[in-house]
Amino acid sequence: MEEYDVIVIGSGAGMNIVENAIGHNLKTALVDKGPLGGTCPNLGCIPSKLLIASADVVMNIRNSEKFGIKSKIEKIDFPEIMKYMKDYVDHIRENMRKGILEDKRIDFYEGECYFVDDYTIKVNNKKIKGKKIFIACGARPLIPPIKNIENIDYLTNESLLDLKEIPKSMVIIGGGYIASEYAHFFDAMGTEVKIVEMGNKLVASEEPEISELLKEEFEKRMKIHLNTKAIEVVKKNGEYCVKCIDTKTKKEKIVKGEKILLASGRKPNSDILKVENTGVETDNNGFIKINEYFETTKQNIWAFGDVIGKQMFTHVSRAEADLVWHNSMHKPKQKFDYSSSPHAVFTYPEIAAVGLKEQEAKNNHKILVGKAFYKDVSKGAALREKITFAKAIVERDTYKILGFHIIGPYASVLIQEVINAMAYDGKLNSLAAGMRIHPAMTELIADVFNNLNTVD
Repeated sequence: MEEYDVIVIGSGAGMNIVENAIGHNLKTALVDKGPLGGTCPNLGCIPSKLLIASADVVMNIRNSEKFGIKSKIEKIDFPEIMKYMKDYVDHIRENMRKGILEDKRIDFYEGECYFVDDYTIKVNNKKIKGKKIFIACGARPLIPPIKNIENIDYLTNESLLDLKEIPKSMVIIGGGYIASEYAHFFDAMGTEVKIVEMGNKLVASEEPEISELLKEEFEKRMKIHLNTKAIEVVKKNGEYCVKCIDTKTKKEKIVKGEKILLASGRKPNSDILKVENTGVETDNNGFIKINEYFETTKQNIWAFGDVIGKQMFTHVSRAEADLVWHNSMHKPKQKFDYSSSPHAVFTYPEIAAVGLKEQEAKNNHKILVGKAFYKDVSKGAALREKITFAKAIVERDTYKILGFHIIGPYASVLIQEVINAMAYDGKLNSLAAGMRIHPAMTELIADVFNNLNTVD
């Protein structure tokens, strides 16, 4: 049986560990069933944003009249949009594969693996053992317990990437990030979209007023059923009928669509790995249990990324990986600060956030809250933005930035200035140190903090 200093399971953020291990001349094995690179470049962030870029162009054309421009879309070449996405993803994957296969410092085991004993993995009928093991095996689409769902040809964020024709209509079950981004995409492509969400909000983890504004904008384009639980699916006359129940009134209704997209959560891949065979414990949802240093319940086995269920974003997973490596090699061990971990939702309008929401901040801090609309700055007025805005939450006594939230054009870009300040010292002085170009959208950031008011 081959023995290694380091075994890494997962080629997404796990590659950060691999690079560090071979940099320290450790005997290293990478195990991955593929596709190489993990979820982000193959099934998640990258392909979805390649598609959503086309949707954004469609929406800009649809909304061009507010600029005094009348225009129309003659044709959407859906196969070409999908082909561009596929070609780009294939290019990334092939380059990564070539690099790994040519690197003689790595033993690459391509196949599905699982633990058979302490620190021992079986892959392709071969057993390997590691002194240190790093689990970054990710997650997959969660299939909700809907009656008859196993008998229908449903879509997930993975399988939809193989579509060759645009669906005429679609029922999206779920109202989170994935559901909302693909609702934007398919509506822009010409699909009649219907969202079925069990909760009372879209993107419920965002600030309430941001969730509400996204809902208002989406309702101009598609049908949204909140407080609605899908309980059964049947196919009739060539389309799917989703039987739903209103969680408040208990009344039943049917939502119909040619296709069904399941986007109601993620399931960790720990069950495939059979982590219990090496003494690694999971919680009730299957996410691997870790302590504050990313150590599992088994010594010298660490876990990070989607499989621990913290913040399922690629940039967070990569940052976790760097800290995991440090903790596996050095003392004192360090804890991960999730308070300054940002994220974006590539809907239309776009959403970005970092840090605490207002209600969360109120629980432990005396706070100031500031808000400014895009229209309040010259560039925002030029963009004809009337309802989009940004919001800041600041600690009253220290002027430390606790949270920042944006909904509007370029949100994921604009928030970076705040992210950098929070990572530096978190104080307002860090934001005020440099000049901002006038007129540019970055002036929105200054306006938000100029509007701070006490909140009880």
